This record gives sequence, structure tokens and C-alpha cells, in this order.
Amino acid sequence: MNSFAPDPPKVVRPTRVDDLIDSRLMARLQRLDVVSRKIFSGRIQGERRSRRRGISVEFADFRPYVHGDDLRFVDWNIYGRLDRLFMKIFLEEEDLSVVIAVDTSASMDWGTPNKFEYARRLAMALGYIGLSNQNRVSLCAFGGTGGLQRLNNLRGRRRTREMGQWLLELEYGGESTFEETMKTLAHSRMGRGVMIVLSDFMFKEGYEAGLRMVAGRGFDLFVSQVLAPEELDPAAQGMAGDLRLVDLEDEAETEVTVSQKLLRTYKDNLNRYCGALREYCIRRDVTHMLVDTSTDLDVLLIEYFRRRGLLR
Repeated sequence: MNSFAPDPPKVVRPTRVDDLIDSRLMARLQRLDVVSRKIFSGRIQGERRSRRRGISVEFADFRPYVHGDDLRFVDWNIYGRLDRLFMKIFLEEEDLSVVIAVDTSASMDWGTPNKFEYARRLAMALGYIGLSNQNRVSLCAFGGTGGLQRLNNLRGRRRTREMGQWLLELEYGGESTFEETMKTLAHSRMGRGVMIVLSDFMFKEGYEAGLRMVAGRGFDLFVSQVLAPEELDPAAQGMAGDLRLVDLEDEAETEVTVSQKLLRTYKDNLNRYCGALREYCIRRDVTHMLVDTSTDLDVLLIEYFRRRGLLR
């Protein structure tokens, strides 16, 4: 399914990190955290306590020493009193990896509000939530003129400006490379955790093979399908009459006369397409979220994403 559109209005591009996320929104987001529906264990100590026993800073219990144990964790006070060796046991903490994949292909640069700009702001907000909670945050961008771009393993709020600058420098345009990107991410050693894909999912090659690459591969996968109001309800946006439509990715053109019958057919096709994506996700334990770019970011994150189990 291709994304066709008449010539879009001029878009005001952000030039500063503050344009992506302001201080008011940052203050509200600090109360949120990314949630995994599964228990994940990371490669390094993180901020999430697990019921598993390991090496951390919080004491849990003692157990008798057995040959081969690390002598650094012997409780020598007990040895002095009882003349027996006991090992200190600590609560192990989980390291949650948050991966945000942003579609920068040409079909995303359309709509009012613009899908590409909305996805950048959403990626910035989700990344900031992860950084605020000491999660390990990685971002990637695919489908743009720069090919696959990545920013890996950020941790802590001090990395917020670096993340924002990386998002500001992304360029849109070109054809999508969804399957190739998901294959790369599936084979990357990025730990286990939550992956959020921000895209309109208007891929000529389809989305099935790409999602199959990452579903069930250690990621709790959230698919955020970003669509503009003109795509969701073109009749309400005044799209009628004779129009010249241009495919934003390969620049193929067609002329149509927009009638009520054509609008009904379009809406039926869109609902069928989004429904098929949603059903595909449900069968693979993936969460599908349809996002209208006219939705205020506060409402999307604090209300909708919390209800869908991505944030708490």
C-alpha cells in the first residue's frame, strides 16, 4: 500500500533540541517509566530489581560457602564469630534496553501535523523517559537518504542533548528498508528489552518479513503506526475534486477525481490494511498502536501509551 498525496503544505522544521521536547513536557515525563511485560536480564547491572540472586548493592541473604565461590563476598564477621564461611547474596538488578526505530522514508514526510516531525518528537519523548530511568537507550533511523543510522547505548539524563541533536540531524527521503533494518537489529547484541517502531508502515515490500525478524527475538515489541489526519479521514480534511497525486517514495503520478464513493473505498481499504497489521501483531504477541499526528503528545504518552502497557 503506497502513501499518495497532493503537494503538502510547507513544514516548519525544528532547529533546536528544545523544539523537540520543552521543559514543561520533560517535567511531566519524569514521572513515567518504560514497562516490559516480561522479565529481562541485561548484560550489565541496571536499575531494575529482579527476584534473581546476583551481585548488586542490596543485600538479600546468606548461604554456606562452597568450593570455588568468590572470596570477595565472604562475610568475614560471621567467620570470626562462628568459624564458618558464609557468602553474602545480593539482589540482582535488571538492565532494560529501550530500542526506538524511526522510519525516515519519504512517505513519512507528509501530513498536517507532519508524520516525520511527529515521529521525531515522539522518539525524543520516549528516549527521554528511558534516560530518566537509567535504562539503556538506543535509537536507529531507516529508510532515509543516509541509510541505516544508529545511536547506541545511551544512559542517564546527561545524554538527552546528544540524543536530541542526533534526531535533529536525521534526513528524510528515499525508499524504506524495513526488512533489512529489522534483520540488522535482530542480530545486534543490544541486550533484551523493549523495542518501539515508529512508522506509517506504508512499505511496498510489506511489513510481514521485517516484523518477523524481531518478534520473539528477546524484544517486547511495540508497533506505533503513525498516520496523519488527511490519511485517516480525507473527507474531513476537504480533499475533494480533481487531484494530482504523487507517490512520495518513487514519484509516480496519477490523477483522480475524488468522489464520495472513492472516499468510502479508500477508507475501507485503509481500515482493512490497518486491521491486517493489527491482527498480524496480535498473532505474534506484538502490541499495535495507531497514532494520529493530531493527538497532543502529552495525551498520547500519559494516557494512551499507559493504557496500552508501554508506560507506567
